[in-house]
Amino acid sequence: MKRYTSTLIAVLAVLMIAQVAFGQAEEAVRRDRPRYRDMTEAEREKFRAEMAERRKEYEKMSPEEKAKLRAEWQERYGTRARILGREQQLEVVAAIQKQLDKLKAAIESLDPEARRRIRDLSPEEQAKLREKTTAAMRDRVNAARAIEQELAKLRPGGRSPAQDRPGVNELRALHSLAVKENATETAKRIENLIARYQRQAPGRDRPDRPRPQRDRPPRPPRPDRPGQAEAGKRARPFTLQSFDGKTVNLADYRGKTVVLEWVNFECPFVKHHYDKNSTMIDLAKRYKDKGVVWLAINSTNHTTPAANHAFATKHDLPYPILDDRSGEVGRAYDAKTTPHMFVIAPAGRIVYEGAIDNSPLGKTPAGQEKINYVDKVLADIVARRDVSVKNTKPYGCTVKYAK
Repeated sequence: MKRYTSTLIAVLAVLMIAQVAFGQAEEAVRRDRPRYRDMTEAEREKFRAEMAERRKEYEKMSPEEKAKLRAEWQERYGTRARILGREQQLEVVAAIQKQLDKLKAAIESLDPEARRRIRDLSPEEQAKLREKTTAAMRDRVNAARAIEQELAKLRPGGRSPAQDRPGVNELRALHSLAVKENATETAKRIENLIARYQRQAPGRDRPDRPRPQRDRPPRPPRPDRPGQAEAGKRARPFTLQSFDGKTVNLADYRGKTVVLEWVNFECPFVKHHYDKNSTMIDLAKRYKDKGVVWLAINSTNHTTPAANHAFATKHDLPYPILDDRSGEVGRAYDAKTTPHMFVIAPAGRIVYEGAIDNSPLGKTPAGQEKINYVDKVLADIVARRDVSVKNTKPYGCTVKYAK
């Protein structure tokens, strides 16, 4: 049985090749037939008489006989290639041009720069960008398919070259059968046929295989995104209750710049920025409408809700004080002093960590001008510049963590 199966598979493969060759030869014979314009006048007269006689015979036929005759003609001669007229061809060209305009518009609407900085956008902006990108890619695919369909209309019979080739899937089925029957030699021949068909028609009926890896130089490190430190670590997520009873989750501010201020209003360094100056409050108000969220965190183990309420009311704080009396969040961020400042970029990374300024208790080092580091960092982020200062040594009172 295996021997007959192998022989049958080989015969079928040869017949498939012969069928293709026969079809090409038959097409050549049709092309070699004398055209009407190449006939002599006597041949034309004879041809016209034959056609007239055939028309008369056809008109006498019943509908069933006509249908049968048309089926025989189609089986014998195949479907005649339909050639579009001049006006129809121009309509197809116009349709192709219309789709080309759509394709160009879809490609131009994709902004590579926006996609590169998507992490720095707000969640709403990211969603809009993804929706716009998806729509553009869908329009691009649809336009490309429509162009292929219109081009097929310009070919004889409205068929693409791929449709005129024998299917490789049939050969694959024969190959699988040969392998199953252990017909090694036959399987090898069919395998060679498949390879030859694929070389003749690249891009169609390809077997699944991994893409060849091109030798590329290593990708250079990406430059700093605006507002992102080169070695900025990702901000630890946290959820805390404010002293006025509201839940604050850092993840809710993804896409915004967040300032964390470790506060202890018993500390003289903190009192300086609230009683003598309104450093923190002024900064928070200045950047509030520029996508900056300010959060004060109190990790002092012995503080009370009443004391925090009184402090917030006294200074009319425009931001909440978060209850971290357990010290869990303070230790996670390694907050050492009050005040200790952290600036988190919209992408979720810490881009600045350190002191509020270089002037503890209003004393600026000799020969230096006063610099508010947090103000400088926020200005860089808002202007979409690289952060110019990323780390400083914090000053103030040590955080009074719970033991």
